[in-house]
Amino acid sequence: MLKELNQVIDYIEDHLTEKCSLEEISAYAGVPDHHFRKIFFYLSGMTLNEYIKNRKLSEANKDLLHGEKVTDVAFKYGYQTVEGFSRAFKKWSGVLPSDVPKKGIHKSFPKLSFIITVKGGTSMEFRLEEKPAFHLVGVSKRVPMQFEGINQEIVELAESITEEQKKEMHALQNIEPFEIVNASYDADAHFLKEEGYLTHLIGVLTTKNEVSDQLEKIPVEACTWAIFPNKGPFPSTLQQTMAKIYAEWLPSSDYEVIHLPSFSFTKLDPHQKDEAYSEIWIPVRKRD
Repeated sequence: MLKELNQVIDYIEDHLTEKCSLEEISAYAGVPDHHFRKIFFYLSGMTLNEYIKNRKLSEANKDLLHGEKVTDVAFKYGYQTVEGFSRAFKKWSGVLPSDVPKKGIHKSFPKLSFIITVKGGTSMEFRLEEKPAFHLVGVSKRVPMQFEGINQEIVELAESITEEQKKEMHALQNIEPFEIVNASYDADAHFLKEEGYLTHLIGVLTTKNEVSDQLEKIPVEACTWAIFPNKGPFPSTLQQTMAKIYAEWLPSSDYEVIHLPSFSFTKLDPHQKDEAYSEIWIPVRKRD
């Protein structure tokens, strides 16, 4: 995984003055777009879009110091107008592009390089489980992609579930985990953008085929699942575990994510406020 991540960084570096090919970036990543964006975010602390913008502005700073005209530099790095470039550059550096050669201002944002650093020998609990084909059935909605914090659209989806839908889901549920799950899939292919959407489903797992039209039914093929249990304050422990999966476990493991829905479930502790047990289920396969 680290090799693929660094290949993506090299590809971006070679195409800073061009429009990056989403297909080629995805091919270099070797994982579905949405999963790669998660890996990149949790490893670097920034979105892929932010990284590319910062690298372009860093190189633009060098070009301005070398005497290139503001207009030429703006168009070189893909800005439609000089005004748009000037606003972005000032927000990034604190000065206008025209001030750079006059004042000899140096501001840089270096190219990333991904390596694995062992911190305190912390181990991560997980198990692998082979599972036959099943269906995810429940209530779904297109929601904005959001890697941190509470997604209000998902909260509203949960509140919209009717008693009839709950009753049918309970009757259909016949395969572990016997819990209400939150599943995500079908992310937009806006690989470099932050306004993409994905489908979020709240429901259950079943092998039954007869489902009414009040519920969505998503087929999931047989595969291996990497399952990560976690216990602690909710939702922070769940979010921290998700970050560790993408920032630590996946890049250093022998497995890669495949293009199927991932899901999680959470059981709140009735005796301890804000404490919960959760599991995150990620569809994976052994690397070639």
